[in-house]
Amino acid sequence: MASRWHVELRDGMRLACLEHDGPAPGVILLHGLAGYAGEWAETASWLTKIARIVAVEQRAHGRSERAPADISPDAFVADAEMWIERLGLAPAVVVGQSLGGLVSILLAARRPEVVRALVVVEATPAADREAVGRLRLWLESWPVPFATREEALVFFGGDTGSARAWVAGLEDRDDGLWPGFDREVLLGVLGEASRRDWWDEWTRIRCPVLVVRGAHGADPSETALMAEMLSAARLVEIEDAGHDLHLEQPLRWRNTLEAFLHSLDR
Repeated sequence: MASRWHVELRDGMRLACLEHDGPAPGVILLHGLAGYAGEWAETASWLTKIARIVAVEQRAHGRSERAPADISPDAFVADAEMWIERLGLAPAVVVGQSLGGLVSILLAARRPEVVRALVVVEATPAADREAVGRLRLWLESWPVPFATREEALVFFGGDTGSARAWVAGLEDRDDGLWPGFDREVLLGVLGEASRRDWWDEWTRIRCPVLVVRGAHGADPSETALMAEMLSAARLVEIEDAGHDLHLEQPLRWRNTLEAFLHSLDR
């Protein structure tokens, strides 16, 4: 699988993405809060057989600008638009998990001409004013810097696909392993994204939509409402999975996404 990093400036700010060679159509992958482009490596390993993949490293994360002046959802949407346009992906299948799911919803609602289909993973348009508090408690529990990868692996739950992905996203510095983001910046990002609901944008989507939730993840009443409100939406639940379902149940995730992509050609 041939891959390459792209780095672009938008309004003077550095943005990065990882492209994996494959045939048309283009698929853009948007990670969640505290995530990174490389967490989609396993997905890309099989998805490149049927699509050209671009895994975005979103602003405030990884190789992209860590402390952007604008952390609004609008800024994240504009970044995704930029990659689709500059890399010639339109109309693209947009796959977003968690924060990336919200970005994908807003992109499909506002720029329907660049989105062929939408996959929303563990995200809903509902407001969640307690989200920042929960995230702060979790991030403050990280014993950073981690002394070793083994220590970090234990902290993230042991030798699982999800834990290995979290550890792989850490940065190796002289004094240990650090997150690839600034905690306070991410809390600000989440505050901007979760302070209001986005149901009006959800109802404006017209492309085919797949909503995917983990059985132990997103609120089932919210995801059910998403399917009820949008006739183009199909809802799938992944068993034995939580918020990071693409990492926790990679085979079930693969079967679900491949089935949806194949349905677009029928």
